[in-house]
Amino acid sequence: MGTSKGNMVTILSIDGGGIRGIIPAVLLAFLESKLQELDGPDARIADYFDIIAGTSTGGLMTTMLTAPNKETKKPLYEAKDIKNFYLEHGPKIFPQKRNNFMNSVINFVGEVLGPKYDGKYLRSLTNQLLGDLTLKETLTDVIIPTFDIKLLQPIIFSTDDAKVNALKNARLADICVSTSAAPTYLPAHSFTLKDDQTTRSFDLIDGGVAANNPTQVAISHVRREILQENSNFTHASVTERNGMLVLSLGTGMAKLEPKYSASKASKWGLISWIFDNGTTPIIDIFMDACSDMVDYHVSTLFQSLHCDGYYLRIQEDSLTGDASSVDIATAENLQSLVEIGTKLLKKAESRVNLETGIFESMGERTNEAALIDFADRLSKERKLRQDST
Repeated sequence: MGTSKGNMVTILSIDGGGIRGIIPAVLLAFLESKLQELDGPDARIADYFDIIAGTSTGGLMTTMLTAPNKETKKPLYEAKDIKNFYLEHGPKIFPQKRNNFMNSVINFVGEVLGPKYDGKYLRSLTNQLLGDLTLKETLTDVIIPTFDIKLLQPIIFSTDDAKVNALKNARLADICVSTSAAPTYLPAHSFTLKDDQTTRSFDLIDGGVAANNPTQVAISHVRREILQENSNFTHASVTERNGMLVLSLGTGMAKLEPKYSASKASKWGLISWIFDNGTTPIIDIFMDACSDMVDYHVSTLFQSLHCDGYYLRIQEDSLTGDASSVDIATAENLQSLVEIGTKLLKKAESRVNLETGIFESMGERTNEAALIDFADRLSKERKLRQDST
């Protein structure tokens, strides 16, 4: 999607969150349906966003929305199909084990000694669906964070970089497996890339350890490309009111049901911080903290530029029980997540209060109404670009 004649850089960002990716999948299906009502049944999410950023499960969705079907030249998936993808494949990516005493002991020992899941199904699935498609072939620019444990630094895969550097043009299948390799849940992933002279190796885990909410990474990428005079972005000034239009989708949090306490955590050692009654406290904590801090920074940025209406963050903060997990892929929990996503559309548009950690209503407008308005803005921006060319 070229931006040289438009007014705004359009950004979609999708958080990490494992099986909870069903929640933003429901929201994306609604958004795409509204775009199709405005512009016809062939409209796809990738037609409207200059950048789609996703971490972990968000990275999988990003790839599904932007990887091309080589026959139709359209994305492999419509947004409405992503929910069913999770319903079909989630239980195979996260196979559930029968919960009796002996299995509990075996599971605990196994999770201490190795990842909870072997990741074989996810690797097979991504290879089957994506084959040798590479990053530079996506239908719009994508950004997918990972983290290199050998170098101890984030590795941000982007279409813009892949187009100019063969050592950054990884297979989409490798990127998907890497960004989803959550510590303790799925094994780390390694691969190599080559150009005419050099070989580069990657030793990667889930991008959520660096950017579970990749919105700020996407905005920084736009700023960098403007500085480098990338022709796709030089029209837009991110200091002006109409510089960027950003949609950021969360995968849900358990803000209202206390999960841990200082009195309990004060007695924890290494194992308990990693494993507590089927949960992984340290991962829950840093991923939720990361997502909230990014939301806080981005929201503050847009308010300071007097253009807070151009940033829409939709997040569910009232998850409880199994719904708050990243890997409980039972039929009951999967259906519960679908219902949570559907109900989230009807909830009032909210913003996180950093004092309380709770999402507070911004008025009477629902998330559904906000997405309808967002779809209208996206459609008008696309028409402006089409008319100018």
